[in-house]
Amino acid sequence: MKNNDSKKDRPAEREDVTLSARTAREVMNPVVLSVNAEWPIEQLAEFLVEHSISGAPVVSDEGELLGVVSLTDIVRQDTLKSRETQMYAHDCYIYDLAYNFAEEEISVFRVKEASEILVRDIMTTVVFSVDEDCSLRTVADMMVRGRIHRVFATRNGQLSGIITSLDILKLLRDM
Repeated sequence: MKNNDSKKDRPAEREDVTLSARTAREVMNPVVLSVNAEWPIEQLAEFLVEHSISGAPVVSDEGELLGVVSLTDIVRQDTLKSRETQMYAHDCYIYDLAYNFAEEEISVFRVKEASEILVRDIMTTVVFSVDEDCSLRTVADMMVRGRIHRVFATRNGQLSGIITSLDILKLLRDM
């Protein structure tokens, strides 16, 4: 009887391509497009659209990782701004507003204009990061449990790459 099993089909000799056997370094993109915390949100939106990305890490002028910002943060801010504007408009119709509050107190009712809102005002300060030697299973678990689309890879505490949900899907597709 002829054995038709090829060498690559034997489990003991098959290359281990599972998520547990792969590291963040193998999948991460080492080119990380980042944004500055002091950018106005219009500049952020233009940057994200120009680079066809949905989010980016927020870094200080010194390169310190401060947070992450995404299109969702822009939408959330815009939605909340609309609600605040409606509330402000209602308050303006109160007849004796000017008589009951000092000028400085009234200024807190003013809604920031979009151009005054900066990345630091809308970014998420919780950053999901892993050492670049971390297993992809850990990265995937972090993404699922945290309901996030990007995890940052670090080497010696410094940002060294980004792993997105699409990066993991591409790997799974090619397995």
